[in-house]
Amino acid sequence: MPARIFPLFRALLHHAFARTSLIRGLSLLLWVGVLTHRALAQGTDVARYNPVADPAATVLAGHARFTVLTPQLIRMEWSAENRFEDRPSLVFLNRRMPVPAFEQRIERGVLHLHTASVDLTYDTRSRDAFTAANLQIKLRVANRIVTWRPGDSSSGNLMGTTRTLDNAVGEKTLEPMEQGLISRDGWALVDDSARPLFDADDFTFAKGEKSPWPWVIARSPGAALDWYFFAYGHAYRQALGDFVQVAGRIPLPPRFAFGSWWSRYWAYSDEDLKTLVHSFQQNTTPLDVLVVDMDWHKTVGRLAGERDQSGHLLGWSGYTWDNLLFPHPAELLDDLHREGVKVTLNLHEASGIQPWEEAYPNMAKALKIDPETRHYVPANFTDKRFTDAAMEFVHHPLEKQGVDFWWLDWQQESTTGIANLNPTWWLNYVHFTDQQREGKRPLLFHRWGGLGNHRYQIGFSGDTYSTWDSLAFQPWFTATAANVGYAYWSHDIGGHIPGEVDPELYTRWVQFGVLSPILRTHTTKAADGERRPWAYPEPYSDIMRGSYRWRLSIEPYLYTEARKTYDTGVAFLHPLYYDWPEESAAYNTRNEYVFGSSLIAAPIVKPIDPESKLASQTVWIPPGEWIETSTGTRLQGPTQVERSFSLDQTPLYAAAGAIIPMQPEMQATGQLPVDPLIATIYPLQQSQRSSYTLYEDGGNAEAYQHGECAWTGIQARQMGDDLTVEFVPARGTYPGMLQERRLRVVLPADWPPTSVTVNGAPLDAASEHDATGWHYDGDTLSTIATTRAYPVSEDVVIVFHRESGMLRQRALLNGFPGSIARLKAALGLLNASWPAALPPNVLIEAAQTGDRIGYRPASAKSELISFWDRYREAQASVEELRKKASLTDSQLIDHVAVPGDMEKIRKSLPLFRTGVIEATALLKDGQPAGDNAVLSHGSKGKPAE
Repeated sequence: MPARIFPLFRALLHHAFARTSLIRGLSLLLWVGVLTHRALAQGTDVARYNPVADPAATVLAGHARFTVLTPQLIRMEWSAENRFEDRPSLVFLNRRMPVPAFEQRIERGVLHLHTASVDLTYDTRSRDAFTAANLQIKLRVANRIVTWRPGDSSSGNLMGTTRTLDNAVGEKTLEPMEQGLISRDGWALVDDSARPLFDADDFTFAKGEKSPWPWVIARSPGAALDWYFFAYGHAYRQALGDFVQVAGRIPLPPRFAFGSWWSRYWAYSDEDLKTLVHSFQQNTTPLDVLVVDMDWHKTVGRLAGERDQSGHLLGWSGYTWDNLLFPHPAELLDDLHREGVKVTLNLHEASGIQPWEEAYPNMAKALKIDPETRHYVPANFTDKRFTDAAMEFVHHPLEKQGVDFWWLDWQQESTTGIANLNPTWWLNYVHFTDQQREGKRPLLFHRWGGLGNHRYQIGFSGDTYSTWDSLAFQPWFTATAANVGYAYWSHDIGGHIPGEVDPELYTRWVQFGVLSPILRTHTTKAADGERRPWAYPEPYSDIMRGSYRWRLSIEPYLYTEARKTYDTGVAFLHPLYYDWPEESAAYNTRNEYVFGSSLIAAPIVKPIDPESKLASQTVWIPPGEWIETSTGTRLQGPTQVERSFSLDQTPLYAAAGAIIPMQPEMQATGQLPVDPLIATIYPLQQSQRSSYTLYEDGGNAEAYQHGECAWTGIQARQMGDDLTVEFVPARGTYPGMLQERRLRVVLPADWPPTSVTVNGAPLDAASEHDATGWHYDGDTLSTIATTRAYPVSEDVVIVFHRESGMLRQRALLNGFPGSIARLKAALGLLNASWPAALPPNVLIEAAQTGDRIGYRPASAKSELISFWDRYREAQASVEELRKKASLTDSQLIDHVAVPGDMEKIRKSLPLFRTGVIEATALLKDGQPAGDNAVLSHGSKGKPAE
């Protein structure tokens, strides 16, 4: 343990047991362990990688060298000349791992190498490269022994990702999906034999722009193999955790990246962009990043000819502002920054520096080209001279004007001057590490370049089609990329081609976007390529704008989960099988994924039913109890259920006791402090304890790798009918850290309290949402309690006291918020058909149940006892109206219509007919489920009898 950690460790131990509560002391001791682990990890994060393995971990045998990196990860090299490689490859940077326990012996010329996880045998007498005849590995996978030999195919490989979704038709990608690092077979093989190397291993860039810049070199010629064998069975998390130990961590993006991004291929002017930003503000739609496509620079319309000197389309590449659209770019960027908006510009770096570029004279001189010749400077980013000059004379001046990061849209070429060096991979490395050398927390927007690109994110998935098939593929595609550590795919929300998109499809795409790593719209250059949420008719506009606001509200959760991604190597959006590797459904449910440590998402990717206006969705519920966040329905897994969702609902499930840290509504990241800090806590079971540790830092620097950050524990425990929520003092610090703030606890889908205390003092009821005190939202059955400001260095304990025996009566609550939503939607449909009909009074009464509870929380039990009968009466009354929908117009007017203007009545009859049919379907879907018990095994949306 580094010496600098000991004082912290001792201080925390003293604090833990100087308390009166043993339980609290034990929980703080656990926290000490977490902090110590993180501190130890931080101690290695900023050290240079060491590509040379500990000699004690290596075994030389014949023409082979084996390196035991972990008990499950073996490097296997073969060289005809017995020359083995110790320099870092583009993927594997750090082979100096703690030496695991292993045994080796040679019997009759055969090497036997044994670790806790694998048995490797190799015939040292063989002069051939690795073959099935001279090499084999045995490992245990799910209680069975598996034998691997060279040449074996891995039919169970769980796949990784692919370079781009350009022109993909659903799951039919132009380029095949690459293999992942994990497999149901229990093993995966990475062939590093042909991959280029780095000429140095110091990636700390401690001297800033004067730091040595590790550069690519080709491998030495000669017959050789360089393999990495991953033998992790179904311990997928461990496999990825060890991968980032040897291949580098997944970096933490700046906090603003988790807000919303606007992108559209369009020739915007500076005034257009400022107007667009103000429109986001006027329509209460958050905005963090403006992605400006290629028209920021001079394009074909401003230049003469069809091709540039490199042979590419004229104006496709460019580095000089179009001064007709942007006469004062630096001032524009300053204006946008004052609005809290970051800016990235599009680059196609295939054409080099053409003679019309402002940077051409300096670039030409740097590359020994006479500027008078007007000969272009070819793009060659594997040439360090060219790259150094391009950064100095082209990119950095634009960054000093205010460009925050780059969108590398370059993909015209497939090769470089160095064998097996993918140009996309290398450009990602160059631009990302250039920002590191500048002292920034890097952010890059580009396509996947291949294994190892997990270090240089985020990903641009390319120009997709605006179809349901495209949307349906993206949840699986995004989650599966975690299998190679690629945690941050960004998709064109709404699709790219042809531009126009159906409002329902766009709404569902936005809903998936807010449950994605990055939320970014885009479309091709088309007049009908509308992507502004508020430009769509209702209800689409309101739903999308609400989705954007919800996305920014969960930024504390997203940012914490992103920090966990950095710490563990496990992307926070990942497949279900990471957590339930022995459940077949976890592999077969392609549209569903884990979204952070507490949530599961299954976005809707198909149209609603035209009659019911609901979309059905088959959802797999993992083991344990889960709460459907949009309806308050509790489901017990493992089971598969058939659920239905309206346009404003997304299938999102919280584990029982889940704690989701949130922040108040704001227009952009950092516009306001996270004050109050909001903790949404889903119902705990009896005697259950849950916890969550919130991560915070300055948001936009690499100091987090040096320990400049804070962790705040949030704990909850259900004892009898009382729920205790504790905010543990923050550990750590960073510049700009809040010293005090209010706290807010939201308890959805549960009984109201009879009283609330904060540190033993009563918290009064409050009528205003943002006021100190507590109130109850009857529609969602949510208690909302807000405290005064407390120093972040203090314990704050909030206790919610409930009436005795209420925990045992939670069955009455099950699904109530969803049923209320269906009642209100049905009521709205019938109100819209006036004067053709009036909604039945019993429907109004049932729909108002939550409202009455909100005013009088003490009435919740009596209201809910009678609610389900009232619901059925409302449903029956609407069914009676439904039967009359088949009557003729005259009969309807006589039996249903409200007396009045006959012309208005006749015009409203079609609305009544469609509305009552939809209302009937809605109420059928929202009807109480049997005895309201928890939905259980084998259910199809109904409770077990």
